[in-house]
Amino acid sequence: MPTTSDTDHVIRTPRLTLRVPTLAEFDAWCAFMADEETARFIGGVQPPPVVWRNMCMIIGAWRAEGCAMFSVFETATGRWIGRIGPWSPYGWPGREVGWGLVRDAWGRGYALEGAIAAMDFAVGALGWSDVIHLIHPDNTASQKLAARLGSHRRGAVSMPAPYQDQMVDVWGQTAQDWIARRDQLASWPAGA
Repeated sequence: MPTTSDTDHVIRTPRLTLRVPTLAEFDAWCAFMADEETARFIGGVQPPPVVWRNMCMIIGAWRAEGCAMFSVFETATGRWIGRIGPWSPYGWPGREVGWGLVRDAWGRGYALEGAIAAMDFAVGALGWSDVIHLIHPDNTASQKLAARLGSHRRGAVSMPAPYQDQMVDVWGQTAQDWIARRDQLASWPAGA
C-alpha cells in the first residue's frame, strides 16, 4: 500500500513519488508534450505556451478542487517521468484517473504502480464512488492497463469542448469494485 501525506499531497510507492506539480517541472513537461508518440492520445503535441497554461490549470485545480494530476518522479533518480492521477474538470464525463509517461518509462510497470496509487487516492482520500478512464480506441496499452486495474469498457463518448470532435472509450469501475479487486493486484511488480 502506498503511503500518503495529507498535508502536502505526496504519495510514495516503492519506486515512485507522486506530488502536486510545480512549474519546476516545466522543461520536462514540455519535452513530454513535444514527443508525438507520448502526446498522441492526450491531446497531441503542444508548444511551450500551451504546456504552461495546462500546467497552471492542473496546479490551479489542486487549489480549487483539492485534486488533479500528480507529477510522477522516479524516487531513485528524482527524474520527472510523467503525470498520473485524478482529473475531473467541468463538463468531463465522469471522475477520471488518467496517466501519461515519458517514452523511456514505458514497459517498466510504472504506469500500473502509479495508477494503483492514484486509484487508492481517488477512492480512499477523495471518496469517489466511481472512477473512469477516457481512452482513445487505438490506445491498446492504456486499454490493457485499465483492464489490469479491473475497469471495463462502458462505451464511447465525445470529449467535451474544445476536443468535442474526438471520440474516446470510457472505461471504469465502481469504488466497491476497486476495493474488492485491490488486494488481487500484484504488489508493485517491477517491469509488469
